[in-house]
Amino acid sequence: MSAPLIDPFARAITYLRVSVTDRCDFRCVYCMSEDMTFLPKRDLLTLEELDRLCSTFIRLGVEKLRITGGEPLVRRGIMTFFNSMSRHLESGALKELTLTTNGSQLEKYADALYAAGVRRVNISLDTIDEAKFKEITRWGRLPQVLRGIDAAQKAGLKVKINAVALKGFNEPELPAITEWCASRDMDLTWIEVMPMGDIGNEDRITQFWSLKDVRAEYEKHYTVTDLPERTGGPARYVRLEETGQKIGFITPLSHNFCESCNRVRVTCTGEIYTCLGQEGKADLRAPLRANEEGNGGLEAAIRAAIGDKPRGHDFDYSRENVAGKMSRHMSHTGG
Repeated sequence: MSAPLIDPFARAITYLRVSVTDRCDFRCVYCMSEDMTFLPKRDLLTLEELDRLCSTFIRLGVEKLRITGGEPLVRRGIMTFFNSMSRHLESGALKELTLTTNGSQLEKYADALYAAGVRRVNISLDTIDEAKFKEITRWGRLPQVLRGIDAAQKAGLKVKINAVALKGFNEPELPAITEWCASRDMDLTWIEVMPMGDIGNEDRITQFWSLKDVRAEYEKHYTVTDLPERTGGPARYVRLEETGQKIGFITPLSHNFCESCNRVRVTCTGEIYTCLGQEGKADLRAPLRANEEGNGGLEAAIRAAIGDKPRGHDFDYSRENVAGKMSRHMSHTGG
């Protein structure tokens, strides 16, 4: 392995999140507008380029690789990429290969993902009410996602549910979603809605439900115990003593978690963002395509980008304004 990736604040970069497509079969109201214009295919990295890119990061010390989108499983031929990445699991260089998905395609791909070495998946699911699910996703069908969860668990995949906390939408469902996850032996993580991209007529401020309030709501129903567990990521965890389950809180707005950041994101077009909440980026596609045989230029570009990684993000909500808003959509950057 080459010298590891260390940012200017002495944080080792061991976690890479890669978006393989900006396309999705849902149109969640906090993520994108209904009439999205997606990138032309020529702008996207090919599956072979994604392999070279990820393999270079792994050689530089990345041990966890999460595949994201859009919805990663709508990318044509995506299992070719997962199967190729499995060689790094077999060598021991990569400790974990995983993905974040909306669950719509898991009924089709769960067994193949397990065979490729994936052992757990994060499924984005904000409500278990079928009518509300259709409302929040615009195009989604809850029964299809539930069949995907069934297929994932049957295949042996550990499932974690990610729910975006949306004020006035899933507040009343908190006990129901929690009990449902407990009954399925699934951990649950709540995420504060982030100001990413133009979402049409939706209002970020009215959507925002602080996870401080989510925790307070839990304390009305459960005995909540803080856990010292850290995964190197942004989540902080508690245990609900009555159910024994673990609940995570990802709080980019009400609590900055940047001091332990060990990750970078690469978009489906080969742009590296070393901070989700900053506009700063660098191009990896050009050096990747400049030399199809060697990766020296790509490695140098990666190291230069890590050298510019900021201390943290600037997301903030006030009563009448959203500060630190990003122009790009989350579906482009990758969740």
